[in-house]
Amino acid sequence: MIAAADLFARRGYHGVSIGELGAAVGLTGPALYRHFRGKEDLLAEVLLDISVRLHDEGVRRAAESPDPLGALLDWHIAFALGNPSLITVHERELDNVPAPQRREVRRLQRAYLEEWVRVVGALNPRPEDQTRAAVHAVFGLLNSTPYSAVTLDPAAMSPLLRTMARAALLA
Repeated sequence: MIAAADLFARRGYHGVSIGELGAAVGLTGPALYRHFRGKEDLLAEVLLDISVRLHDEGVRRAAESPDPLGALLDWHIAFALGNPSLITVHERELDNVPAPQRREVRRLQRAYLEEWVRVVGALNPRPEDQTRAAVHAVFGLLNSTPYSAVTLDPAAMSPLLRTMARAALLA
C-alpha cells in the first residue's frame, strides 16, 4: 500500500492509472482487481489503514504513558516524518473515496482528534471548542511535514515540531 500511496501523493488520484498502481506493487492492473474493485477501493483501504493506525496507536500510547501529550506528540510526529506520502494522501484525497469508507475515515479522524482534546483539556482547562481548535491547528503544523521537513532531517525536525506543538497546545 505504501507504493500506491507514493503514487497518489506524487501524481494525485486522477493522475494514476490502475495499471500503474498494479505495476507499483508487482502486479498487472487487471490482477489488482482480484484484491480491489478499483483504484477508489485501494485508495479507501490506504486511508482507512492510516486512520486506524493513527487512532489506535495514539490511544494506546496515551493510555500507557505518564506523559500522554508527549506520547501523542511523539507518535504523530514520528508517523508524519516517516510517512510523508501517507500524510499527503490523507490530506488531499479523501473526496475520491466512496461515501461509506469516507464516513468511516472521518469517524476515525474525529475519534483521534477527540483523544487529543481529552489529553490537552486535562492539562490546560479551557472551553472545549478552544481546545479542539488548538488541536486542529497543531495537526496542521504536524501534517505540514511533507513540505516543511524537506531541509531538516527527522532528528532535527522532530524536537522542533514537538516544542512548537506543545507550546501551541498549552498556550
